[in-house]
Amino acid sequence: MTTTADESAFQITVQPSGRSFAAPAGQSILSAAISSGVGLPYGCKDGACGSCKCKKLSGSVTHGAHQQKALSDAEEAAGFILTCCAQAQTDVVIESRQVTDESSYPIRKLPVRVAALHPLAHDVMQLRLQLPAADTFRYHAGQYIEFILKDGARRAYSMACAPHTQQAGAPAVELHIRHMAGGRFTDHVFGAMKEKEILRVEGPFGSFFLREDSDKPMVFVASGTGFAPIKALIEHLQHKGLTRPAVLYWGGRRPRDLYMDAWVRERLAELPQLSYVPVVSDALPEDGWTGRTGFVHQAVLDDFADLSGHQVYACGAPVVVDAARSSYSAQRGLPPEEFYADAFTSEADKHGA
Repeated sequence: MTTTADESAFQITVQPSGRSFAAPAGQSILSAAISSGVGLPYGCKDGACGSCKCKKLSGSVTHGAHQQKALSDAEEAAGFILTCCAQAQTDVVIESRQVTDESSYPIRKLPVRVAALHPLAHDVMQLRLQLPAADTFRYHAGQYIEFILKDGARRAYSMACAPHTQQAGAPAVELHIRHMAGGRFTDHVFGAMKEKEILRVEGPFGSFFLREDSDKPMVFVASGTGFAPIKALIEHLQHKGLTRPAVLYWGGRRPRDLYMDAWVRERLAELPQLSYVPVVSDALPEDGWTGRTGFVHQAVLDDFADLSGHQVYACGAPVVVDAARSSYSAQRGLPPEEFYADAFTSEADKHGA
């Protein structure tokens, strides 16, 4: 074993970057990476989404509980690991091309105040949270925060606004929360939550943010409230004056699920490099829908014969993200390292329900 400052820790090396960090015994590789400021890809942190899957080049790990759809037995036998639930048993070398240094954006716990509640759709609430005025909360557009409930349980939601939108002296973040019937937290949001309520959050988390060191055209794929972090990306690229071509595919069951369609169309008038393809899967006759139909990830396959020169940013339901991840690489030549995703795993998803 490589000697480290802590003899109970193992050395984790990430190729091809050569970055390394110590993973204490009993701690997941991902948790150790976050603590060390090494940005590995991840999403749910609960072994449910597969976003943190990496190839293990050498060493030994043990896996905690996880779902087969995130890491199958065959993938594990082939040397793949989930860093969110893998604990090192020796020094380990893994392969990840998405390593970034996010040490300048420390993860923090802080109180927030409910500043506003605004329904965006019958089942989507825009929640605006006021941050402590004396604090500077830094994050990448596309990242998420976690609410810490009274019993320590957590609920994660992406920030639907770019960092530059925070007002001096009154910093705030915007979230889009879909009501999950019977959901402990969302029932509260849609029922008893009132303005000025104090909540505790921690963040920022996640490896979903715009890679600005590339000039490749981008495909944004959103299902439902997966639009929230995509909205933040669009605000960010507009703020930075980025002119890379981008197309947004936003899918919902019915037209009403595209709850900020008007906002997107306003951006189209301001961003000539942005185009928009709304997709509806289960429109009813009374909807009068005349646009694209079917599954949103399939619309991209229908429109692109070759994605080898693109970047894809996909957010929303795990089934949509997983279908996009596998089909775009296998059928359209998208390099796996150019697929960036945030799968919105519910508590039911995390427990395999």
